[in-house]
Amino acid sequence: MMNRPLNGLKVLEMGQLLAGPFCGSMLAGFGADVIKIEKTKTGDPLRVWRKLHKGSSLWWLSMGRNKKSVTLDMTNPKGQEIAKRLAAKVDILLENFKPGTMEKWGMGYDDLKAVNQGIIMVRVSGYGQTGPYSSRPGYANVAEGFGGIRYISGYADRPPVRTGLSIGDTLSGLHAAFGALAAVYHRDVNGGEGQVVDVAIYESIFNMMESTLAEYDKLGVIRERMGANLDGIVPTSTHPTKDGKFIIIGGNGDSIYRRLMTKIGRPDLAEHPEMQNNIGRVKHEDEIYQAITDWTSTQTYDEAYQAMLEAQVPTGPVYSIADIAKDEQYIARELFEEVEIEPGDTVKIPAVLPKLAATPGGTDWIGPKLGEHNEEIYRGFLEMTQAEYEDLIANEII
Repeated sequence: MMNRPLNGLKVLEMGQLLAGPFCGSMLAGFGADVIKIEKTKTGDPLRVWRKLHKGSSLWWLSMGRNKKSVTLDMTNPKGQEIAKRLAAKVDILLENFKPGTMEKWGMGYDDLKAVNQGIIMVRVSGYGQTGPYSSRPGYANVAEGFGGIRYISGYADRPPVRTGLSIGDTLSGLHAAFGALAAVYHRDVNGGEGQVVDVAIYESIFNMMESTLAEYDKLGVIRERMGANLDGIVPTSTHPTKDGKFIIIGGNGDSIYRRLMTKIGRPDLAEHPEMQNNIGRVKHEDEIYQAITDWTSTQTYDEAYQAMLEAQVPTGPVYSIADIAKDEQYIARELFEEVEIEPGDTVKIPAVLPKLAATPGGTDWIGPKLGEHNEEIYRGFLEMTQAEYEDLIANEII
């Protein structure tokens, strides 16, 4: 076993798709022993989401990596009893069902605490476990609107847009992973007890909303959609080049701004007395952005990029995944892991992040086949008899 920081931490992952399983994937990537309960016969729907290769989702390969898949019929009282037996032997139970589902199965926090005093129950849902909206179904796309990020995404004269990803799910998964480890530290280092970590997807979005609340509360300011610009920070935007590409230029530091404007042949704006700090530049936002766009429109992307590097101005491209896959920085940082799907058939998946120097994460195996670890977990971990195990199979409980 590789030396990973979460070696020995036992996690029972319940739920499906993205938010909860992303948390489980983060923990598994750094060594936690994650047992994933899936529906019998069908498993996690993510197994067949988006693009398929030989009948299986390519997404599942990384989302399910390092997890042990067991099947269990949670609608059956016997299945619920087995899940509770598993919960009695783990550090963390992770679920992302609609609030009330676990209680219906006899697996609310009080039920779990009765069999495992130190258990940490990580609960991910659209609106959280309490409040007037808690019983509502909540997917990430809805939570992104409710949490505020959709309102400020896009252009002012067009409908709000999404990022192109299910960002609400992954952000809530990150919050869940942080909350889980904070609770483990409290229990194991500070002499505390187990507890509930209550993660709402919309709250994970809201937590990223920067100064918007304070600005509204004290000044009545509502941040609006500004396209590629950022309200109140100038210049930081995306500009077209003459070869049909786009370049991102961040010149909002005071000295950086002066180097930028000098490089593009506008010393008048570089030395303008009102533009020496961000407050003044915001007042001249249109003029500054027009000057930069006028210049980038006369340059190819490579010419503009090289000029910005020479001036020590933060700059970069708008990459597609095709660009990312061949970029030397990504390759040098080893951000792609080439894994074997089956003999002679490999695929690249994202490396486990963040990078730890002494105890890095990694992929021990890709997303497992449905129920691949049934015998290991039920016969080994739970110490079932062969007769009990075979009876569960015969009755389609696993």
